[in-house]
Amino acid sequence: MKKETPPLWLALKLAWDLGWIIAIPAAAFGFGGAYLDTLQGTSPLFLLLGMGLAMTLSGIGVYRKVTEIVE
Repeated sequence: MKKETPPLWLALKLAWDLGWIIAIPAAAFGFGGAYLDTLQGTSPLFLLLGMGLAMTLSGIGVYRKVTEIVE
């Protein structure tokens, strides 16, 4: 007989997964864009592009995670 996972743990795992799906692209592309801005002297350009890319990738990741749970 297989033990069922309590709903609280499932909710915490989902929150943890979504947190990483959002945080890693935001940090990587945010810091990367800021670094490129300091190298090129284009103050908010690459930071904004990096954050836009991070939001797009995070949105795709969250969408995939939600559809995985719903189906």
